[in-house]
Amino acid sequence: MIRLEIAIAWRYLRSRRGSQLLSLISIIAMGGVVVGVSALILVLGVMNGLQKDLRDKILIGSPDLRVLTVGDDLTMTDWEATLTKVRRQAGVVSAEPFVLKDALITKGNDYAEPVKVVGLPAAVPGSPDVTQIRQYARSGDFTFRAPDDSLKGIVIGQRLAERLNAWPGQVLVLATVPGRLQMSSALGGFMPTIRRYVVTGVFETGMYEYDSGYAYMELSAAQDLAGLGTRVTGIDVRTPDRWRASIVAEQLATLLGFPYRTIDWQEQNRSLFSALKLEKLAMFVILLLIVLVAAFNIVSTLTMVVTDKTREIGILKAMGMPAASIRRIFLWQGAAIGFVGTSIGVALGLLCAWALTRFKLIALDPQVYFIDRLPIQIAITDVMWIVGASLGIAMLATLWPARQASRLFPVEAIRHE
Repeated sequence: MIRLEIAIAWRYLRSRRGSQLLSLISIIAMGGVVVGVSALILVLGVMNGLQKDLRDKILIGSPDLRVLTVGDDLTMTDWEATLTKVRRQAGVVSAEPFVLKDALITKGNDYAEPVKVVGLPAAVPGSPDVTQIRQYARSGDFTFRAPDDSLKGIVIGQRLAERLNAWPGQVLVLATVPGRLQMSSALGGFMPTIRRYVVTGVFETGMYEYDSGYAYMELSAAQDLAGLGTRVTGIDVRTPDRWRASIVAEQLATLLGFPYRTIDWQEQNRSLFSALKLEKLAMFVILLLIVLVAAFNIVSTLTMVVTDKTREIGILKAMGMPAASIRRIFLWQGAAIGFVGTSIGVALGLLCAWALTRFKLIALDPQVYFIDRLPIQIAITDVMWIVGASLGIAMLATLWPARQASRLFPVEAIRHE
């Protein structure tokens, strides 16, 4: 009986002129599913690619997790002992102290820029870096070696260097308020710390936040600028897998106890990644409407078939075919439209994604977007969700026409003109 139902469903899908080709209305219904599915795959692939690209760029200068303190000055005093404990913790690949301080940077003229100053310890040969920032030096390096010993070295971002017109060998002035404020009776207020540094390198990550607002210097120089003495801001930690950073962070928080706290890379950028997830969900829902429109095409297609084949349905029922079989005929027909349309849509979407990645068909201006092509990353789970949603909508679209066909009375159906 099932083979008969499938044979009749296939016959109803074909052209009325007896050819083996599909009818025009069946092709239109399938086309709607194809467009919806392929658009979903492409757009979600672009969203995944942008999210991955942004995540990778953020982690260039941001560690997997940080160990910080709570209190009045938010700095670590006995950080050497804490660093030893952190490095012994399972799941820690490397760890190093850092200093983070806001400052104003200028070339000595009337133009100044706000900048975040990061102090890093000297690189240890053979030891893995906590972050990848040292690998993105465009000119110079992160050794902070100045031409002479009179000035300390500083490495700034490419965009910041362009705005300041400051390049390796030139001198910059940084001003900041020390961690523990010092009152000056002569000035009638707080006394800022002002230091001069020579540019020893310029880095470019492609992340606007880093390239335009960050500067790096040796740990001791940053401690002097921030007025911390021997204290540091915290400890940066690298884990073997960034997705396990939250687990390692919880373990370190338990190990160190109060007044220490830990924060992983996802928590540091929670608002940004939440916005990206919400945008991806919104795009999925919006594009799913295309598949819903295709579902209405399936409903109209099967309704037209029911109207066109009313007499044949009446004859089949008069010959003893049960209503359940009549219903399954149209369910099979709708399933065929949904399956073929979804299959072609998945193939077309994956092919377009491959072509966009392989041949860079959509070029972007790296000066504006910091990427030269549209990043696409296809996630298997997304494809499975799309296939499941498309097939589910297609099957739901067949229920009403199939029910209407199964409820036809044989005598009235045969008399239908």
